[in-house]
Amino acid sequence: MSQKSVLIVDDDIKLVELLELYFQKDGFVVYTANDGLTALKAARDKNPDILVLDLMLPGMDGWDICRTLRRDSEVPILMLTARDEESDRLVGLEIGADDYVTKPFSPKEVVARVKAILRRTKGGATKPVQVHMGDVAINLEQYQVTKGGHPVELTPTEFKILELLATNPGRVFSRLQIVEQTQGYSFEGYERTIDAHVKNLRRKIENNSKEPEFIQTVYGVGYRMAGNQNE
Repeated sequence: MSQKSVLIVDDDIKLVELLELYFQKDGFVVYTANDGLTALKAARDKNPDILVLDLMLPGMDGWDICRTLRRDSEVPILMLTARDEESDRLVGLEIGADDYVTKPFSPKEVVARVKAILRRTKGGATKPVQVHMGDVAINLEQYQVTKGGHPVELTPTEFKILELLATNPGRVFSRLQIVEQTQGYSFEGYERTIDAHVKNLRRKIENNSKEPEFIQTVYGVGYRMAGNQNE
């Protein structure tokens, strides 16, 4: 596996040095910047695998950096913010951030979040174009699902959950993992609503939603897709 690189952007030099130490211990190549304009140049020149980006920066704030990069780059971005306003978090996610961490935080948590984002966005094997489960076909490029040749209408969240499970057959996902990997951020109040989404999915794709063939419950843990799907 090739060595991953991270660009850490924050005007708190001591915090940057602390994060740099933790990322280096985990085997990352680390680049740093302390203001917005330097950060944008480093993102272009160094081409890191991911940015850890503070929102409040001199010269150019994190929102503007994110907007600028998103015009021509899909580099993952983890936003750091000292503000716990929901509107700030939502704006960050809407303009293209992949996740956020609110200060104060544990450096270990930041490294763990970065690794989780990289697993989601650069997880290795090429994603299949289609996945088939019995008479259910999932077209991952066209965001279409059919059952017995007939279209199945799914909400965007239902499709993301189905895609996650179907492209990882046999792997067990906790409710929190499903939230993080389909929504891009943690929200504890949302975990139990995964059950409602799974119930709807079963109603739409299973032959008998009371005895599901595809989406299996792993009691006390979460859900998994039955194995042996063919692409």
